[in-house]
Amino acid sequence: MASVIEFNDVSVNRGSKQILERINWSVAADERWVILGRNGAGKTTLLQIAAGLMHPSSGTATILEQTLGRVDVFELRPRVGLCSAAMAARIPDFEKVRDVVVTAAYAVTGRWREEYDDIDVERAEDLLRLFNVFDLADRTYGTLSEGERKRVQLARSLMSDPELLLLDEPSAGLDLGAREELLAALTEIASDSLSPATVLVTHHVEEIPAGFTHVMLLKDGQISAAGPIEQTLTAASLSEAFGLPLELVSNGGRLTAYGAQ
Repeated sequence: MASVIEFNDVSVNRGSKQILERINWSVAADERWVILGRNGAGKTTLLQIAAGLMHPSSGTATILEQTLGRVDVFELRPRVGLCSAAMAARIPDFEKVRDVVVTAAYAVTGRWREEYDDIDVERAEDLLRLFNVFDLADRTYGTLSEGERKRVQLARSLMSDPELLLLDEPSAGLDLGAREELLAALTEIASDSLSPATVLVTHHVEEIPAGFTHVMLLKDGQISAAGPIEQTLTAASLSEAFGLPLELVSNGGRLTAYGAQ
């Protein structure tokens, strides 16, 4: 099975600061990855490369069998679904929710002169139903709560029927109820064999939906541990990545981490 992501010795430098250092990583089409690490570990930068929004300073990054630097990223990006704070910031507050989703078919934000078929509108509405926000379709994006916005963003990320889905802290800023609703939706996506390969970035093991298969732990721009989640995500590996002693508890398929006593 061909990899949907293939990083070979990927490094990113900004001036004298090294953000990522010699990352080697492969994601298969049927895998669901979660990336964990402290603030500044390089998680968002890693995802930006995977989305074709940034090129590595050195090494090679191949996304959907297209190597960055040798491909038109404007053709690549519609094949990748992205849900991130940076993407959300580009959505106009005055845009109708239905249009927030449907414009992802052209990988743009803000409906302008594009022409959309009825099938595009129907798909956007089906996705809004999937995330229980169809009743908001005619509302403007700026009037939504944070939880409603996150679900609309997730609907948007799936609009183009992507081959790769990238989620950058989708639960950030949500209250407990909104977070659990979102995680339930992500669990449904992860358990569907027809869903695309998925990469989720988070700070919190509590926000790992059921059905995710692999984990990468980042520390100071380097891979601290990576592999199948059952073998790789342990109290020891988590403690190493976060730089303090932690305990890890599993309860009904969900994880909780807390400081070791």
